[in-house]
Amino acid sequence: MTVTFAALGLDHRHIYGMAGNMMAEGATFKSWWTEGDPGTLDGFDKRFPDVTRAATRDEILNDPEIDLILIAAIPRDRAALAIAAMEAGKDVMVDKPGCTTLDQLAAIRDVQARTGRIWSINFSERFEVPAVTRAAELVADGAIGRVVQTVGLGPHRLNRPTRPDWFFDRDAYGGILTDIASHQIDQFLYFTGSDSAEVTMAGVANYANPDDPGLQDFGELSLRSDKGRGYIRVDWFTPDALPTWGDGRLTILGTEGYIELRKYVDVGGAEGTDHLILVNGDRCEKIECADAGLPYFPRLIADIRDRTETAMPQSHAFMVMELALQAQAMAERG
Repeated sequence: MTVTFAALGLDHRHIYGMAGNMMAEGATFKSWWTEGDPGTLDGFDKRFPDVTRAATRDEILNDPEIDLILIAAIPRDRAALAIAAMEAGKDVMVDKPGCTTLDQLAAIRDVQARTGRIWSINFSERFEVPAVTRAAELVADGAIGRVVQTVGLGPHRLNRPTRPDWFFDRDAYGGILTDIASHQIDQFLYFTGSDSAEVTMAGVANYANPDDPGLQDFGELSLRSDKGRGYIRVDWFTPDALPTWGDGRLTILGTEGYIELRKYVDVGGAEGTDHLILVNGDRCEKIECADAGLPYFPRLIADIRDRTETAMPQSHAFMVMELALQAQAMAERG
C-alpha cells in the first residue's frame, strides 16, 4: 500500500519535517490547503513545488485517494480540522500541541473511538531526532538499568520579527506548557514506560516581554508516575549567539547509569547535532547516532496499512495532551 497524504494548515514550519519525512518513506504528497497566506508559504513552496493547493478544505476531505491528513494550523484550530478529517475517514498526523483545551481533547477522543481512525501527534523532538532513537535502543537493551527520572529542557529562540500575531495570543497557542512542554511530557512517559502520571508542580511566567501580555516566555513542571519522576523546563530565552534555535537537552537517569542527549548543539564540544553521552558501570563515552534513523514515519505508514499502533499508542497521544493541559491549568491557577 502506498500512502497518499495531504496537509490542512501550514501555519507552523513543523509542516516541513512532517511532510518531508513522510515523502522520504515513500508516501505521496498530493495536495494542501491553508487559511490565508501564512509566512511559512515561501519555505513550503521551495520544498514542495509540485504539490497542488486545493481550492477548499472540503476538496481534500472528500478526496477518496487521500489516506492521511497532516495538520500544522494555528494550534487552537487543529482539533476541529482533525475531527473533520477523522469524520471523513482519514487518519491524522498533527503537529504538537494536538489541541489547546480539555474540551477539544474530549471531542477528539470521542470521534477517534467512534471512527477508529488514527490521531497521532508528531513530537518532533523525539521523532525527528536520531539521538533519541539511539537512546531508546540503549534503554531497551538495559544499558542504564530501569529508568527512574527524566529531565527535559526545551529552550527556544523568540525570533520576534518572524512571529505571526497568533504566536502572542495565549488562547491561540494554548500556553507554553500545552505547546512546548508537550514534547518533554511525551519523552517522560516514553522513557519511563509510564501509561499515566500526576502533575505535581507547574508554573508559567512572562519575565522579559511585558509588552506582550499573552506570551508566556517561561514554564516548568514536575511529573510523578508509578515508574518514575520527571522535571521539565521550557522557555523563549535562547540568545542570538547560539548557532541554532535552542540547546534542547534530555537526561535519562537509570538505576545503573545515565544518558544525556544534546540534541541540536554541543556548546564548546563537537560540531553538528545528535550528541549522546552514555555513562554506566562499564562505559563512559559519546555514541554515534547518525545511522539511528527515524522509525516513527515508516511505522505510521505501516499502522495506516495494518490498523496497528506501532508508531505511537493512541492512549499515549491522549495522555500527553491531558497532562500538558492539566499542567497549564495548574500553572495559571497559580
